[in-house]
Amino acid sequence: MSSDDLKRQAALEAAKLIEPGMRLGLGTGSTAKHLVDALGAMVADGLKVVCVPTSEGTRKQAESLGIPLTTLDETPELDLTIDGADEFDPSLRLIKGGGGALVREKIVAVASARMVVITDVSKEVPVLGRFPLPVEVNPFGLESTRRQILKVLNAAGHDCPVVLRRTPTGGVYVTDGGHYILDCPLGQIADPEALSMALFRVPGVVEHGLFLGLAKAVIVADDTGLRIIGNPA
Repeated sequence: MSSDDLKRQAALEAAKLIEPGMRLGLGTGSTAKHLVDALGAMVADGLKVVCVPTSEGTRKQAESLGIPLTTLDETPELDLTIDGADEFDPSLRLIKGGGGALVREKIVAVASARMVVITDVSKEVPVLGRFPLPVEVNPFGLESTRRQILKVLNAAGHDCPVVLRRTPTGGVYVTDGGHYILDCPLGQIADPEALSMALFRVPGVVEHGLFLGLAKAVIVADDTGLRIIGNPA
């Protein structure tokens, strides 16, 4: 079974959590795309929900499927967010941001009573850090901010580059919020909570991809079936 098939299985399982009248956060990325497709079919069959997308890409997909959308200004509290992750550990700590939507993803997750993550088994790790940690930064003072982040990482025992994310054509990647992303290949993160706090102390850092204490459950698909870690209810 392909990775995409596994992602679809996880998404379809998560779709069972959606109930009429819910206020939903819709994630971003290849796995979340399957959830939005499934939700579109449910809406076409008469399901009444209202949703906040975490990126312009998800917004366009949802609009194309006729899914009713709102904003966090109009609907500041959500019942459930379903989103993917770039990796997760046994404590349900996550790294997100590979798709470039980490700021909006975190804002929506925090606004939700529950966050449920959908992944295939390749995203499961014993220790966070295999996936490069994205750090979203203000374009102003970019090199100064990059060097301050490097100092924070070195102090935490990480000897790694801090690399400006670029598009496939070589231009600077710009997020929906107009920011840049610095990717940090850390290998292993011994203390994600401490690193999170240290990064937030750097002026110019808008957000980072450590999602700590937000996921209530992870639905994981592998060739043997589905596993649910945590409590999605």
